[in-house]
Amino acid sequence: MVDTILLWLLHESDPCARLTALKLLLGKNDGDPDVQDARASAMNTGTIGKILQKQNPDGSFGDPERFYLDKYSGTVWTLLVLAELGADPGDERVKKVCDFILDHSQDPDSGGFSMKMSTRTGSGLGSSVIPCLTGNMIYSLLRLGMEEDERVMKGIEWILKYQRCDDGEYITSPSKDYEKLTPCFGRHTCHMGAAKALKALAAVPEEMRTARIIEKTDELVEYFLIHRLFKKSHDMEKTSKPGWLRLGFPLMYQTDILELLLIMADLGIKDKRLDDALLILRGKMTPDGRWIMETSNNGKMIEDIEKKGSPSKWITLRALRVLEYYGVHGNAI
Repeated sequence: MVDTILLWLLHESDPCARLTALKLLLGKNDGDPDVQDARASAMNTGTIGKILQKQNPDGSFGDPERFYLDKYSGTVWTLLVLAELGADPGDERVKKVCDFILDHSQDPDSGGFSMKMSTRTGSGLGSSVIPCLTGNMIYSLLRLGMEEDERVMKGIEWILKYQRCDDGEYITSPSKDYEKLTPCFGRHTCHMGAAKALKALAAVPEEMRTARIIEKTDELVEYFLIHRLFKKSHDMEKTSKPGWLRLGFPLMYQTDILELLLIMADLGIKDKRLDDALLILRGKMTPDGRWIMETSNNGKMIEDIEKKGSPSKWITLRALRVLEYYGVHGNAI
């Protein structure tokens, strides 16, 4: 069965999934001929190529000023999809969309990423910076080869300074600029903001992880471990976010247990507190060894990805990577 599933994942009918399977499951690097062929197909005839055909001359997608507000077809969402699908960092079209977001979504003062553009400066509006967007954009920019850009490093600094990891003890917001954004900076840490911040820091190349980055990463990891990824830490009988148990791809500002488990595996985290989530993930495998797309943003994105209610290559290859790391039976130690 394993060989059959692997052949399905590597089939050339979906070059983007094939590209990720080659790297994630088979461990092939960017210099491998199979990886290079898959990436070329993904950039031309695959979903990535179809998305890039709809790019505006300035690098944006759709209405340039509604880069966040047009969910999930605006530029920030499309950039995230390109990163998740494995777009080529060396492609000029990809660099162009990265620069557009850095120019127009990032607040140049704080380094965080904003939902709105300042009408005065054309850059990100400081009072509309939010954690989940900042995490998503830093993750995407790092995945797309922008790690040497000082603006990306400034965004990482925003995460280190402002991203919360407390479990409901925080009372006041860290900055007057953010007091009105109570869902993001309310009494309890925003789960989505924390998830995307952790995802971003996990994407920082190992050689660039400073002591401060490692410390914040460890704090975020512990935050999710005390929640068993998906539970209320003050009442373990309750699920904190029921939607996190429904698997989807791409997830935009939401997250799920699979995304969090994948991050934990990438960071080398082994802890018994992951076992509940691992058992749920293992239990979702179909008799033929696949996983179903349980939730989807199809119809809202520039290009649909797979079908809700059907076997998903993206969820399957990520689930296999997680279970391979932790063991088929979901033992996290």
